[in-house]
Amino acid sequence: MKRTLIFSIAAALAVSGGLLSGQTVPAIQFDSNPSPLTMPDNIHLGEVAGVATNSRGDIYVYTRTGHPTVSMATARPFAHGGSRLFQFDRNGRFTREIGAGLYGFLFAAQVRVDPQDNVWVVDEMSAMIMKFDPQGRVALLLGRKAEALNNPPRAGGAGPAGEGGGRGGGRGPGAGAPQDVFNRPTDVAWDGQGNIFVADGLGNARIAKFTKDGAFVKSWGQRGTANGEFASVNSIAVDAQGNVYAADAGNQRIQVFDNNGTFKSEIKGVGNAQAICMTPGPNQVLYVSNSNPPTDIDTAGEIYKMRLDGTMIGKFGKAGKLLKEFGTVNEIDCRSEGTLYVGEIGNFRVQKVTMK
Repeated sequence: MKRTLIFSIAAALAVSGGLLSGQTVPAIQFDSNPSPLTMPDNIHLGEVAGVATNSRGDIYVYTRTGHPTVSMATARPFAHGGSRLFQFDRNGRFTREIGAGLYGFLFAAQVRVDPQDNVWVVDEMSAMIMKFDPQGRVALLLGRKAEALNNPPRAGGAGPAGEGGGRGGGRGPGAGAPQDVFNRPTDVAWDGQGNIFVADGLGNARIAKFTKDGAFVKSWGQRGTANGEFASVNSIAVDAQGNVYAADAGNQRIQVFDNNGTFKSEIKGVGNAQAICMTPGPNQVLYVSNSNPPTDIDTAGEIYKMRLDGTMIGKFGKAGKLLKEFGTVNEIDCRSEGTLYVGEIGNFRVQKVTMK
């Protein structure tokens, strides 16, 4: 009887990937400042796709705002200007714009800051990942802006530079090409050695690994529901041991891989995991947003706090437009476990969240 009971528990954990998805999740008390940034009178935030902080507390926001332009009647239509990157000091005062008019700024997907305070921008529609040094100069580029764009883009169809889901030497749908050609990328992360991991996650459904100098190493994933497959890769994080956490929002789970892409486990019970953030330090925790769809402000919206094995610590917030409510969260900055910056697409804002 004892042996049978142990076997049954082990089997249940194997199916769930180690997370007891039915566990009760306590509410976390928190305060929120919905206007932590001071903007110039003539500059406004649009959809906040990305927000991140550096080691000094400076705040970076990559937002879908500005004046997009397209030059036509040429062999190569030229489009730019649909998104802007702003920097604020630790007190939220605007300090400068970085990369104004940059060729790769079209449709903001994400901004991240690495341990050396370099600023990385992911742009979904230019299909580029752009690294800026702390002084704001372009230091490294991954990806290639398309010679022409589908309008509207088709998930799994032909993407930037002619590469799309299912194309790439017999690879599966969404597997992309074994190189730095992306199709609507969503996020970027790094391990302790500086290796770069790109979530090539909406047009394709894969993770691509590069050396710290930008040389392609490998990629894994394709569209599907099995372990190691994705409906989408919306967000990505790497823990202190080099394990890669991928938010597979379409399959309502987070998948965990080792540093070379071997599947290890999955975390369920997180809903539409559109944004994840992992704290630094020896006792890392994971924040996960069950983001509401942009067309439904009354659904979900809570943010979960959990241990890296999927054990829930608590949750806070809900979908909405008011203080302490969230409108389609696309990024969470959690450099400090007790203070978060939350970027919202639906409410055109950044909230500063403080845990009680």
